[in-house]
Amino acid sequence: MEFTIKNTLISVADSYVTTDVQVVDGKITAITPNLEIIGTEINGENKLLLPGFFNAHTHSSEMWQRGVIPPLPLELWLAHLYDFTPLNTEQVYLSALGTAVETLLSGGTSVVDHLVLIPGQELETIATAVRAYQEVGIRAFIAPLIQDESLNMGIPNGESQANHEPYFRSLGETLAIIETAVKQFHQPEAGISILVAPTGIQLCSDDLFNGCISLSNKYDICRHTHLLETKAQEKLAEEKYGCSAVQHLQEIGFLNSCTTLAHCVWLKESDINILAQTQSTVVHNPLSNLRLGSGIAPIIKYIQAGVNVTFGCDGASSNDSQDLLEAIKIGSILHNLTEPDYQYWITPRQSVEMASLGGAKGLNVEDELGSLTVGKKADLVLYDLNNLSLLPRTDPIGLLVLGRPVNVVNSAWVNGKQIISNGEITTINIDELRQEIFNRSHWETQPKSANVDKLAPRYRQVMGLD
Repeated sequence: MEFTIKNTLISVADSYVTTDVQVVDGKITAITPNLEIIGTEINGENKLLLPGFFNAHTHSSEMWQRGVIPPLPLELWLAHLYDFTPLNTEQVYLSALGTAVETLLSGGTSVVDHLVLIPGQELETIATAVRAYQEVGIRAFIAPLIQDESLNMGIPNGESQANHEPYFRSLGETLAIIETAVKQFHQPEAGISILVAPTGIQLCSDDLFNGCISLSNKYDICRHTHLLETKAQEKLAEEKYGCSAVQHLQEIGFLNSCTTLAHCVWLKESDINILAQTQSTVVHNPLSNLRLGSGIAPIIKYIQAGVNVTFGCDGASSNDSQDLLEAIKIGSILHNLTEPDYQYWITPRQSVEMASLGGAKGLNVEDELGSLTVGKKADLVLYDLNNLSLLPRTDPIGLLVLGRPVNVVNSAWVNGKQIISNGEITTINIDELRQEIFNRSHWETQPKSANVDKLAPRYRQVMGLD
């Protein structure tokens, strides 16, 4: 794992320089012109070198439902998803491979997979995702999605009192599964980290959150959850706690510098201040928020308050893609509508830093990843500036973020190991993956969801739609 990238373009301050970058034993050892070649020589001429991005929130197994779920708000979309997603471990394996590949080909070298677990096969599900991510070679932060309350608990009661079915698995069993997963699979040095990841306040009790806090503290692992993705969740938090969800999570001690929070659309000014004080990270998922009508997260307010922000694609059937560059673009220019003062609009260089160093900070690995810095691990992406979608020659990062780059990743390395060469994944057979996914799926328009029909009347009543 020794190589030298010659004559590559890198970003410095507000400009660019052409230089050489040397990697030895998986780490960046030198960044300066005219380096002696050590190991393999990589031609960096007319190419842009950036640190790898983080796809900081997704659900890989949703791939099997992408493009087919009708336009629905999150609460009903989930009901539809649950009706038509009977997973098996082979599907988990293929969708994790697909998520890794799509992330890599759009500039990401790390993925946070809020992994849906197969009931009764929870550890097998996690083991399968681990195997897939290790085969591809992407750095994976696996966050097994857990809850202890049934689906209809995620909708506010309003003036009525709904009947809630008990969850099928006990709290103790759920926490035991996660602890076993940490013991078996948490190996950051091998590119696999396990996170504690309650799905969110809408489907989790305080006992589950407190159990996750204990595991996080015991094993020094990060925390991940959804937070206030929808207006319904804001209403639900007031019903459950009599205060905002952010205030409640602060009171029970869930928020800290190793906590990443997906979405954060419906936060008050006081909530934003709490995130800043606790050094929590917001993962912005603009495409799924638009797809599900959840709203637009006030990202510029977060940045102004000093909150760390990064980007995620979200699941492949709430976004219907794992194109990280697309998520970064939309997640940046969307806020030109929410902030009237253009001086605060997000620049392409800011976006790149949010996608790289912002992701690393949220996962407590900013000392190792997220920037082109001597001593950091070599998670690197080399972009082809001769590609038609990155021409004419203006600002390379501007073209990458604001344009519509297509097939622009020339090379990528994770921990110094080359995963992409000349635009092709080197670790697995992409043609075989494509054929397997094709063979295990079929053209379809799904029937109406019984779960949606059951929950829609209460949702519509509570949200004032009837």
